[in-house]
Amino acid sequence: MFGYRVPSPDEAMLISGGRRGLKGAPFRVVTGHGTFVLPVFRKVRFLTLAMSESEVAETCVTKQGIVLTVRAVIAFKVGNDNESIVNAGQRFLSEQEQMSVLTGRIFSGHLRSIIGSMTVEEIVTERQKLATEVLETSKTEMGKIGLIVDSFQIQSIDDGDTGYIEAMSAPHKAAIQRQAKIAEAQATQASVEAQQEAARNQAEYERQTAIVEAEYKAEVDRAQAQSAQAGPLAQAHAQQEVLAAQTELAERAAQLRQQELVAEVVKPAEAEAERIKVVALAEAERMKIQAEAAASHDRVALDQLLIDQLPQIVKEAATGLSQANVNVLNGADGLGEVAAGLVSQGLTILDTVKQNLGKPAEGEPATSGAPRSPAPRSGPDDGPVALP
Repeated sequence: MFGYRVPSPDEAMLISGGRRGLKGAPFRVVTGHGTFVLPVFRKVRFLTLAMSESEVAETCVTKQGIVLTVRAVIAFKVGNDNESIVNAGQRFLSEQEQMSVLTGRIFSGHLRSIIGSMTVEEIVTERQKLATEVLETSKTEMGKIGLIVDSFQIQSIDDGDTGYIEAMSAPHKAAIQRQAKIAEAQATQASVEAQQEAARNQAEYERQTAIVEAEYKAEVDRAQAQSAQAGPLAQAHAQQEVLAAQTELAERAAQLRQQELVAEVVKPAEAEAERIKVVALAEAERMKIQAEAAASHDRVALDQLLIDQLPQIVKEAATGLSQANVNVLNGADGLGEVAAGLVSQGLTILDTVKQNLGKPAEGEPATSGAPRSPAPRSGPDDGPVALP
C-alpha cells in the first residue's frame, strides 16, 4: 500500500523527519511491524540486526617477552533494544560495514593488553580464560556503540620461529610418545598372550577330542567283545542251570529214598521194639497183680483188679506207641490198622494174664478154689494200681 512500510525480521526501520525519537534521537525506530510513512515529508532507512563477524590476527608480546601471533573470531550484532539501535544507527547507518572493522580494532587492543599480562604457559593452557577476559573487557565499549558480542573464539596461537611452544610441549610429547610406546608394547604383549591362549585352547580342544575318541573306541571295543562273548556265556549259563536242576533232582531222589528206607526198615523195627516193650510191661504188671492176688488169696479181687487195670495197660501201650516215630504211608487205612493192632495187642495181653492167673508162681502154694472176699482198700480215693 502506498506509504505503508514494513521492515524485515532482521532489520530495524529508522524514520527521520517529523517528531524525534527516544531520548531526542533524530529518528524513530520501528521493528517487528509496519507503519505508515508520509512520503516526501518522511525518510526511511534500514539498519541490519543480523549476525556479523570480524576476524582478528594480532601480534602480541607476552609477560615473558615472547612474541605471539594470535588469531581470533568475533561474532557480534546490533542490540535488539531501541537504545542499542539508536547508538548503532547514529554511528554506522551510512557505513554499516564499518561495524566489523571497528569491532576488530576494539578486540585487538584488549587482546594485546591481556596477553601482555600473561605467560605463554598460561595463554596456551588457559585459552578459554584469555577469551573470557577479552570478552568481558570489551563488553562496555561495544555497548556504547550499540553492539553486543555473542562469542569470541581464539583460533590459533603461534610463536613463529622461536620454538618456545614447541619446547614447552616437548615433555608432554615425550610423555605421550612414551605412553604410546607402552600402550603399543602392552597391546603387543596382549596380542601374544591372546595367541598363546588360543594355541593352548586349541591344544586342549585337540586333547579333549582325542580322549573322547579313545573313550568312544574303547566303548565300541567293549561292546563288540561283550557281543562276541554273549553266545558262549549264554550257553555256559544254560549248562549251569541244567546242572543245578539235575543236582536238585538227585538230592530230592536221595531224600525220597531215605524216607522210603526209614519207612521200610527203621519204623517197623521201632514199632516191633515198642511192642516188645509193651508186652514186657504187661508181663511185669501181670506178675505184680499175681503177687498181689496170691497175697490176698482172693480171685475175685484179682479179676476185679485186672479189669480195673486193663484200661491203664492199654493206655500205657498207646503211650508207648505215641512216643514211637511211626509213619503212616497209606492214610486212613493205615491209621485203622494201627488202632486195630493196638486193640488186638491189648486183648492178647488180657488173655495171657488170665491164663497165667491160675498158675502158681514158683515157690508159692496153689490157692483154694473158694473165692475170697476182696481185701479192703486203704481209702475211698484209691484208684487203680498204676503201672510202673
